[in-house]
Amino acid sequence: MSDEQPQMTPSQMTPSQQSQQSQPGDPYRPFFLEAHRRFTLIGVGLCVTIAFWVGLNIVLSGLLRPLFPGPGGAPMWLSMLISSGPLYAVAMPLGLTVLSRVPALKAREFPLGGKRFWMLMVACFPIMTVGGLIGNWLSQAVSGGATTNRVSDMVMQSDPWVNALFVVLLAPIFEEWLFRRQIIDRTRRYGERTAIVLSAFTFALFHMNLYQFFYAFGIGLVLGYAYMRTGRLRYCIIMHMVINTSGSLVGPAILKLVGSGGGDVAKLTDGSMSEAEMMRLAETNPTAMAGVMLLGLYGVLLVALTIAGAVIIALHARRLEFYDPPEQLPKWYGARLAFLNPGMAVYVVLTIVLGLWQMRLITLL
Repeated sequence: MSDEQPQMTPSQMTPSQQSQQSQPGDPYRPFFLEAHRRFTLIGVGLCVTIAFWVGLNIVLSGLLRPLFPGPGGAPMWLSMLISSGPLYAVAMPLGLTVLSRVPALKAREFPLGGKRFWMLMVACFPIMTVGGLIGNWLSQAVSGGATTNRVSDMVMQSDPWVNALFVVLLAPIFEEWLFRRQIIDRTRRYGERTAIVLSAFTFALFHMNLYQFFYAFGIGLVLGYAYMRTGRLRYCIIMHMVINTSGSLVGPAILKLVGSGGGDVAKLTDGSMSEAEMMRLAETNPTAMAGVMLLGLYGVLLVALTIAGAVIIALHARRLEFYDPPEQLPKWYGARLAFLNPGMAVYVVLTIVLGLWQMRLITLL
């Protein structure tokens, strides 16, 4: 009988053994170097996507500017097209050419079930509320109150069909395809938690908008978990569509109804409208008052969903299921490889700089 001890996988190594993993002659060194290379390629692929997206957007915007010299500039549908078109048709495919160098590990598909689907869906609402408040506060603090949420402004200025096409339909399909399927499938072999957090973090940075970063990160965690446990992208796309419908179709439609009837939208949204003004509005502008009532009902619904979602998170957060894949990296070492690599470092810096530029806090051109 041989006295030779069986070799351990990286996930079975003790902290002291992990600390020696970079020593010359370590049999696991090639494994860790390959994992580091693959995570770096993920970051590089995302950098390629961002670079071509923003670059083409700048070029096309510059070409169109002389054609629409008026104060309003190009129509909103055209602005959306020159932003989303290059992203979906050019930037994402080019990014995929880099990402495809990292082999994917496709999981078996399982149904989510109606109950679990709606629990995860409702859990997104407190995340949106808290994340939105943090993002708004930090954005105002960083800019000294001089900036506004450009995404919200674009949505309010766009026609409903434009928002329905670009925000509700196309964005969820392409973004979930990239950040859930492509990133999670190519990193899940090194740990499910690492893959989900990486997917959510890169998704949040991809928006290049501090207003959206925190709630996009939180929602990305929920969507990543749904995809990890089911292997089916449709659940993530539907959840994403519901969230975007709420923010880009339902809410703006109610606010526009208030404004079209002569109501003061700003006073309504910040709560400064007095009871006397409300009564006067009801008497003189029935259309606006109908909008006010709808806005109140919508607000009550959002509050109810936020409370229900918070309860769901509190009761079920510890019941989440995670499994160790065969190539599971040691605790914390996976996070180190996933986030502290050259590709991801460049992606973080690039998205932050472009975000500050779009907030007009720095000048690049």
